[in-house]
Amino acid sequence: MSDPLRDAADTMRAVRDRCVWTAAMTHRELVPYLVEESAEVVDAVEAGTPADLREELGDLLWQVLFHAEIASRAEVDAFDIDDVARGLTEKMVRRHPHVFAGESARTSEEVLVLWNAAKAAEKRERRSVLDGVSPHMPALAHAQKMLGRAGRVGVSGPPAEPIGVASEAELGDALLALVAHGREHGWDAERALRERLRALAAEVTRAETGPVDLEG
Repeated sequence: MSDPLRDAADTMRAVRDRCVWTAAMTHRELVPYLVEESAEVVDAVEAGTPADLREELGDLLWQVLFHAEIASRAEVDAFDIDDVARGLTEKMVRRHPHVFAGESARTSEEVLVLWNAAKAAEKRERRSVLDGVSPHMPALAHAQKMLGRAGRVGVSGPPAEPIGVASEAELGDALLALVAHGREHGWDAERALRERLRALAAEVTRAETGPVDLEG
């Protein structure tokens, strides 16, 4: 009986062997395609059809297979898609002790406590609450992640001024209005937010000079 995932991995291997463009690609050169395919998955989730989502998930899976195939041929620290899948399975089992290890979690909040405890145990080498937060995330997503991490060390960022936003749609309107305001003044909204996030990161670093609970 055919295994569709194995067939996809075998197809990737054949393409890597026989397509001169594919054979020349590196992890770094693939990054723009990974970003593009990830964005198209988001578009399909938010505004597409189930058929659109199925297709875009396939394109994203191809990127995963592509990176794994490149890695399988490395001279040092090589790994393949089976290693990726094995590592993922082991991680998900560790992070779901309420499913696989007899722990109890009756609410989403209790699940998050167990998840965060397992994650903290895996990441003991981390020295800052900001470790693992990629600066390459889109600025707004980066801001949300940074604010969550900063709160662990008592850094709250700028005050959330009451602006009459009562829904996510209204939040979108308010954000668009801010971008329009910046544009009128010749300001770059992405750059402005990135610069503010760098200042927030500096505040977190200062706060971490004292006792900090990195697992909070």
